[in-house]
Amino acid sequence: MPLEPPVRVVRELTSRGYNAEREAVTLLANADEPAAAVERAVDIAPSDALTLTVDHVREAVGGAESRGPTASGAGGSVAESPSGESASAANTPSSRGNNSHDNQDTGGRSPGETTGVETGAEESTKVDSGTGSASQQRTRDANADADAGHQNLDIAGDITGESTGTGEYKDFVATFRDRYERLSKKLRGRVNHRPTDALHSMPGGSEAATVGMVNDVRSTASGHWLVELEDTNGVFPVLVMKDRDIAAHVDELLTDEVIAVEGSLSSDGGILFVDELYFPDIPRTHEPNTADRHVQAALVSDVHVGSQEFAGREWTTFADWLHTEEADPVEYLLVAGDMVEGVGVYPGQDEELDIVDIYEQYETFAEHLKDVPGDMEIVMIPGNHDTVRLAEPQPAFDDELRDIMSAHDATITGNPSTVTVEGVDILMYHGVSIDEVIAEHPGEDVSYDAPHKAMEQLLKKRHVAPQFGGRTRLAPEKEDYLVIDEVPDVFHTGHVHKLGVGGYHNVRLVNSGCWQHQTAFQESVNIQPDVATAPILDLDTLDVTVRKFR
Repeated sequence: MPLEPPVRVVRELTSRGYNAEREAVTLLANADEPAAAVERAVDIAPSDALTLTVDHVREAVGGAESRGPTASGAGGSVAESPSGESASAANTPSSRGNNSHDNQDTGGRSPGETTGVETGAEESTKVDSGTGSASQQRTRDANADADAGHQNLDIAGDITGESTGTGEYKDFVATFRDRYERLSKKLRGRVNHRPTDALHSMPGGSEAATVGMVNDVRSTASGHWLVELEDTNGVFPVLVMKDRDIAAHVDELLTDEVIAVEGSLSSDGGILFVDELYFPDIPRTHEPNTADRHVQAALVSDVHVGSQEFAGREWTTFADWLHTEEADPVEYLLVAGDMVEGVGVYPGQDEELDIVDIYEQYETFAEHLKDVPGDMEIVMIPGNHDTVRLAEPQPAFDDELRDIMSAHDATITGNPSTVTVEGVDILMYHGVSIDEVIAEHPGEDVSYDAPHKAMEQLLKKRHVAPQFGGRTRLAPEKEDYLVIDEVPDVFHTGHVHKLGVGGYHNVRLVNSGCWQHQTAFQESVNIQPDVATAPILDLDTLDVTVRKFR
């Protein structure tokens, strides 16, 4: 008889209240009589079991372990040459399993990048990481103790349960002081820093440098740039002449970010003429961590269940593909926010909802999540459409919503969070501030068609939402949870519904598109969303294969 598609087996099990290990699903699907095998496996399982194991299923099917063919749901990979990368294998560093965060910025290479792809239904496009080809991934330690069947993840930087902000003045002071202290440490090694009060006492014409938070940026009558920098001691004006090469960097500045400048004081000592300008930035010599085995993670975001435009058919195709043999290495699913469309997010939204009750939206999302293989590790952070506070950092979902989405025992954490998967540090941030970076940046290369270019700016500033009081709602806390302290290996965002894959100083950048067809608002502003895209990250090489399920 024909083999039963694994996804049907999973749906049958979930209808009975069970999850199952991936190999258990395969055994059931390959049984001579899958339906009868499911019945026997359910009968054999202990009454308190929530997940059917391989042992339960082997007993049910009489010890059969054969694995038959499964239907492939995606096409082959098309190799793309990395933009701006050397093709020479001799210049490709081997991947390492250790961090070298904040190394001296003395040259190096960026992973390859693409501004997105337009491929046919269920096709894929591969983007190389720049950290080595498949045959040059790494020289593995012969004594490596990584267990090929062991999934491993950890969470850092989660605001959940740690929020203490009350909105009082002292909370704002604490946030900005913490931001300044942490980012200034990354800059003081590059310049001979003097606090602002010391600059005021130095004689005119002296060489000087300082680290400060951008308080104001304005142009002079002559077209030069006057920047006010603030530290814990006061404010000092610095001038960037319009004919200097660094003048282009002034256009990138956002208020409240931390930078360093060096140059010379005016004759009266009242202003600093800038010769060099520095951002906290990612060291060019950053060497990313990689997994010790071939394992992959699917990076998705912006599912928007509850919207009339939710791409439900495409999601089902994606979930079916995850059950195929081709998707066996995909053991992790990382969802970067906006699981549901939400209610009351914008005026008139109720007219565009397919599900008008917020809890029903999450219940429906949970049903779609059940289509994913039961043994897959899932990590989820909230977005601006989810039922958490809008101000960032956002705590994770409350207990009631966690219970609704408990089918897979997913790891639910705040926005942003750093998720360490198989030793690879993945900074997950929903990405609301990308709107602000695109709006403020003068260059045409930083746009909605290339969201990874805006992500580069955030890494350069070492902060996921630098500008306070702009488009992004920010909450004052005892510390600034939005500072990018440690260099991530992968930066994963969503929000803008556009696909972008690239690299910056050997950090892999992924904005993962969406699962919502074009809305009326997007049509009014001529935004064509990248729908049903699932970038698949090789954790052992940081290569990305973009799969589309349309």
